[in-house]
Amino acid sequence: MNSVDFLLTNKDITYEIRTKIKRLGRPIADLIISKTDVGKSRNYSRNLNSSVYDIFKWLCGCPKRNKLFCFICLVMRGNPSAWTQEGNEELISRR
Repeated sequence: MNSVDFLLTNKDITYEIRTKIKRLGRPIADLIISKTDVGKSRNYSRNLNSSVYDIFKWLCGCPKRNKLFCFICLVMRGNPSAWTQEGNEELISRR
């Protein structure tokens, strides 16, 4: 019930169900996301590290779509954005 896919495909979720989903917690999926950037002298490869879930407490993952989503936005049905509809494949790096 607290999967990203469930939240994306069920538009008419009652307040009671949203509260239950919130109590269950965000889905933390072990995703395989990588990106290669071209530098001046060499290419750089970045991979999603599961510690990103510890850094960003609002972040959740969908193994079916292999993308990251904002859990709060999905549950509360915030403004439509990439974080609530398509997901995000970009890696989040700590700066």
